[in-house]
Amino acid sequence: MAENNQTIVLITGANAGIGWETVKALLQSERSYHVLIGTRNLQKGQEALVSLKEVAFNTKSTTELLQIDVSSDESISKGFDLVQATHGRVDVLLNNAGIALDAELVFGDITMREAWNKSYDVNVSGPNILTQTFAPLLLKSFDPRLIFVSSGLASLGRMSEAHYPAPPPIPAGWPKKGAYLPSSYRSSKTALNMAMLSWHWILKEDGVKVWCVEPGFLATGLGGERAAQARSSAGHPSSGGKLLVTVIEGNRDADVGRVLNRGGIQPF
Repeated sequence: MAENNQTIVLITGANAGIGWETVKALLQSERSYHVLIGTRNLQKGQEALVSLKEVAFNTKSTTELLQIDVSSDESISKGFDLVQATHGRVDVLLNNAGIALDAELVFGDITMREAWNKSYDVNVSGPNILTQTFAPLLLKSFDPRLIFVSSGLASLGRMSEAHYPAPPPIPAGWPKKGAYLPSSYRSSKTALNMAMLSWHWILKEDGVKVWCVEPGFLATGLGGERAAQARSSAGHPSSGGKLLVTVIEGNRDADVGRVLNRGGIQPF
């Protein structure tokens, strides 16, 4: 049970990657939080708790596992009922859970329809249904914050100028190789940016601060083993966790309704 002076933060996909690093950064903060560690798999959540205790043993904050799968309406509903009964509010809702299936599509592990449908289910539908469900608990907060984790690949403005990251020259003719086909991941994150804007205006009069955060190209497990080689030059996920904590702690309040990154604001 959270103490009255603690900020209650719910993070989906918090057992690994940027989610785990965000929990770690919160536990290492001078402020006091009660962090709801959203995880699909409770065993992986327990393992995450053990590893967190090793790096944040003098914390002022507390943690609690919350089994939640953003692709399941039933799981989201059960999570809401539990948090409502136990805490009655959420101060920060961080939609971090995501999926990237482009590498699996390139290698032929899944079909294009499977890649696109599942990408939108987890990266767009899931965060929106979670937000819709938990909104009543956010509105119980004195300082409600709603955050969606986006991507640097989601910028329409940047992509309209040139394909990025710059691929090798794409020869004319058909068929195109899988790596040259449109990305379900980046498209879903662009859609998420629009959803964030919608929530920004919908919840503005309720005092909810809303952002997308682009954490940078980081070496997480996103994309699975198929994408491991592409992550070889990526940064450490701790930088993404630290960036998200600056938003949680109020350092980017002047930039609500934007896509934030380490350098400032990412163009839509």
